[in-house]
Amino acid sequence: MAAKVLAIVLAGGEGKRLMPLTTDRAKPAVPFGGMYRMVDFVLSNLANAGYLKIVVLTQYKSHSLDRHITKTWRMSTLLGNYVTPVPAQQRRGPWWFAGSADAIYQSFNLINDEQPDYVIVFGADHIYRMDPRQMVEDHIASGAAVTVAGIRQPLSMADQFGVIEVGEDGRRIRAFREKPTDAVGLPDAPDEIYASMGNYVFTTRALCEAVERDAEDKSSKHDMGGSIIPMLVERGEANVYDFRDNEVPGSDDRDRGYWRDVGTLDSFYDAHMDLINVHPVFNLYNFDWPIYTEQPPWPPAKFVHQWGERVGRAVGSMVSPGSVISGSLVENSIVSPKVRVHSWAHVEGSVLMEGVEIGRHAVIRRAILDKNVFVPEGAEIGVDLEKDRQRYTVSDNGIVVIGKGQKVEP
Repeated sequence: MAAKVLAIVLAGGEGKRLMPLTTDRAKPAVPFGGMYRMVDFVLSNLANAGYLKIVVLTQYKSHSLDRHITKTWRMSTLLGNYVTPVPAQQRRGPWWFAGSADAIYQSFNLINDEQPDYVIVFGADHIYRMDPRQMVEDHIASGAAVTVAGIRQPLSMADQFGVIEVGEDGRRIRAFREKPTDAVGLPDAPDEIYASMGNYVFTTRALCEAVERDAEDKSSKHDMGGSIIPMLVERGEANVYDFRDNEVPGSDDRDRGYWRDVGTLDSFYDAHMDLINVHPVFNLYNFDWPIYTEQPPWPPAKFVHQWGERVGRAVGSMVSPGSVISGSLVENSIVSPKVRVHSWAHVEGSVLMEGVEIGRHAVIRRAILDKNVFVPEGAEIGVDLEKDRQRYTVSDNGIVVIGKGQKVEP
């Protein structure tokens, strides 16, 4: 008989480092890749794997996230399948979630309702493909209390990640450390470390016992990675799952093992640029393991005008339905639905979210424009960064970011 599995998606983070994109939405609700929301990637991985009992724990600025999940992720109820957002409900007292572990502690009713054998706990704000069935199978075979997904990274980058250090067997976790400067390489690759992906598979009893014990510790930060995993590591009950071993149908050598934490504006931008190569680093065109999202009745994208330099064209770019490229040039960019780029405008290396309108003769370079931003005729963004810093957000790497509906000066 197949094991009963409940999937819990943690989607309550504030996403402060992604401001202004998270000014009035939760980080997992931030649009990505033109058509999608960040949360669609983890939900698609779970759905493709056949895990169809999914709860999404939300907290901060969750309206657009709740609405997206409710409208998009509808399952057949005949077999008891569902994807449902669950906000903080103050079930344990008059307080909101104090951390990701506390979010699960306050949501024990969800586990009690399903009585699963195993619980998948995945984050909601990473861009990747993964077949979680293989991780669950590995966890069951190991007999561990928890299995933590790890992705191999250079030892020199250890101070940028939560690092999983393993014993000589390469499986049992002997230490779980946050951004160490003295990390130890892997037994089979001394120049590499395991970075935690924030994805866990628990045996249900072990999860509940650990979270209850953590709830009693008033000094705890009540965090899955900072509190629960170290507790189980100390008991010798935690294993690592090597993401390199995960085989996703339709993946090739170029995009196999791709995973990006898009927690900063620069990583968010870079992940978008990974989509648009001729042979993309992350391939959205893998139809064997699709990324699902809402599909409104938008018409096809349209490219109009061909007169002298007034030619509507897009090169090295992804253009979503409902968009019109009118007598303008779009290069190496992501164009979301319902975008209008008017004549003689030039968009280069940019991310344009839904409803953006670019006026005639405007120039947009290395920028992220959130929903419904209107760029007036002749305006320049990303041309003079010192000028842009006075009016907009500019990332460490010089990406100009304009928030939802923010006014753009001519």
